[in-house]
Amino acid sequence: MMQGNIIGYEINEKTCQISFYNDQQLEPETLESESDNYQIPLIIGKLRDTWAYGKEAKRLVSISEGFTVTRLLERSLDGEKVEFGEDTYDAVWLLSKFIQMSLQAFPKIDGIVFTVPELTEELAKLLRGIAVRMNIDKQHIFIQDYKESFCNYLFYQPKELWQYEAALFCCDRNEIKAYMLRRLKPGLGGGKTTFVTVDEVASAHMKELAAVYPVLNEDKAREADSMFCKFIEGVFDKRIVSSVFLTGEGFENNWYPNALRLLCNGRRAFIGNNLYSKGACFTSYRKMYMQVEDPVYLSDGKLTDQITLNLRVNGQEMWYPIVSWGAQWYESNNQWEVLLEKVEDIELHIESLVQGTVRTEVIPMDKFPRRSEYAMRLMIETLFMDEKTCKIIVRDMGFGEFYPATDFQKEKIIHLGGNDGKFSSMS
Repeated sequence: MMQGNIIGYEINEKTCQISFYNDQQLEPETLESESDNYQIPLIIGKLRDTWAYGKEAKRLVSISEGFTVTRLLERSLDGEKVEFGEDTYDAVWLLSKFIQMSLQAFPKIDGIVFTVPELTEELAKLLRGIAVRMNIDKQHIFIQDYKESFCNYLFYQPKELWQYEAALFCCDRNEIKAYMLRRLKPGLGGGKTTFVTVDEVASAHMKELAAVYPVLNEDKAREADSMFCKFIEGVFDKRIVSSVFLTGEGFENNWYPNALRLLCNGRRAFIGNNLYSKGACFTSYRKMYMQVEDPVYLSDGKLTDQITLNLRVNGQEMWYPIVSWGAQWYESNNQWEVLLEKVEDIELHIESLVQGTVRTEVIPMDKFPRRSEYAMRLMIETLFMDEKTCKIIVRDMGFGEFYPATDFQKEKIIHLGGNDGKFSSMS
């Protein structure tokens, strides 16, 4: 059995990768598929009555035994069914089976973050549904994209690595993409929180890279190295870059010595293929153990309004976010049990990053039963109807045998502004 029950799970159409929080080392480790290899092929197969996944399923392909299924994400999103002999399997069931088998070393999972190349609402619902069926607490299941994983990885590195901008270069076997993490302008949210974003700043298809694999072609490698140098110069033009991270199978062969020297000129550079899963693991840790997240990652699809409620948490009074900046609206349906000190109206603050305003909404409690101090137990629920409309539901939960629960409840519709394409104005 592996240590750790907080999981970062990278998944794409070809592979998955699992990082887990090591309680002893207080940082994520990555599960090895083979020696020095973290990538698990996203393949599931069956030979007679035995299921196999990853490299074992890949062997079934090579020996043409049993049946195997690839493209599990795409097929699941399309609602496909897979037939083999007299059996028919839903692709979603096969994907769920794969994920469960890949996590069999972790019998108890307290929190999980899936990280994917590009996030959609449909993909988030798919992965969340699979995790719920694995009996993981739905409030501890999150889905994010690679850019957010990059952010959360950096948040746990020395601050000098992202003092200015931090660069991420991703390379497969024919394309290089460059991303920049940058801080948004100071003063947002009252200046108490740091906000960052990640921009894709450049990309290039390089046919020379195809010739570098599988055998290193020295002439083509020199050409690719030269082109990569020009690409880097364009990306770094007039930027102050604190650190550089290289990831992707395209960087596995040492075809870019000159580009590497350029990258390391006055800045620190790192290479590795488990950045996204580790970043997801850090996210899971933050979500579970940080009362208020700081820094906060923002993107065009993220909420730029925050809804807070005055609560005492662990003895500290604060305006606690029940809807947070930087969250996906379809990931923000939650519930909290609270005890009221006094039965009085509930005041909510709605803070807008785009508008720079704070407004107050009140949920009246005049119809609720009157009780003594700390005897009013409520369930407060956030339910998003769309990206700009949040319903707040307050329900009487009673207080043990002393005060049975009643059917009293109040609802409040909160209209959020969203960013309306104004995200760049926050820079």
